[in-house]
Amino acid sequence: MLEIKPKIHESWYKMLKEEFEKDYFLQLKEFLLEEKKQYQIYPPGNQIFAAFDSTPFENVKVVILGQDPYHGPNQAHGLCFSVNTGIKHPPSLMNIFKEIENDLGIQYPKEGNLQTWAKQGVLLLNATLTVRAHQAGSHQKKGWEKFTDSIILNLSEKKENLVFLLWGNFAISKSLLINKSKHLILTSVHPSPLSAHRGFFGCKHFSKTNTFLQQKGIEPINWSI
Repeated sequence: MLEIKPKIHESWYKMLKEEFEKDYFLQLKEFLLEEKKQYQIYPPGNQIFAAFDSTPFENVKVVILGQDPYHGPNQAHGLCFSVNTGIKHPPSLMNIFKEIENDLGIQYPKEGNLQTWAKQGVLLLNATLTVRAHQAGSHQKKGWEKFTDSIILNLSEKKENLVFLLWGNFAISKSLLINKSKHLILTSVHPSPLSAHRGFFGCKHFSKTNTFLQQKGIEPINWSI
């Protein structure tokens, strides 16, 4: 069996302790144990909760919501849209960097590891936290979405003046979990090459995020890598 206490930052564990004990999460753990016997799973087990370890609850300023971890070798490391240092930038990440360059004049970076954002308070949250190698969406609807919905609800209820960046229909659907009177929600199409030209490019979400934070007396995010 997996250990009873998941390896996750203490600030999050205190908040999610009851979630970890619910039937759906116990079933999710059983599913993952069976998957690991047969398949390569991404990200590695010690990085499944990396987004929470990098951005403790009290530090969260911005939430970027993805759907699934990358499913290629050495790509996923627990932060949505981010890849390990030295790994080629996937297309959606390339478009994110292009928009930042157009929006803020920050030069397109060499590396695609977004850890520097996470350390500043950007929670890089995938709705599903694991995936089977080379099979996109293979761990959807197994329980992760209930877990990550509870995180969004906790953030909405217990914090103020967060910025939620919701890109694409799936992410935008999560706006129903967020108190719009307390937080800023910015939405657009997904940065995927299939849709980026229909509204992601030119959305200026990165400068809008910093303008909002500064208006609330909160340190803005340095979006350079």
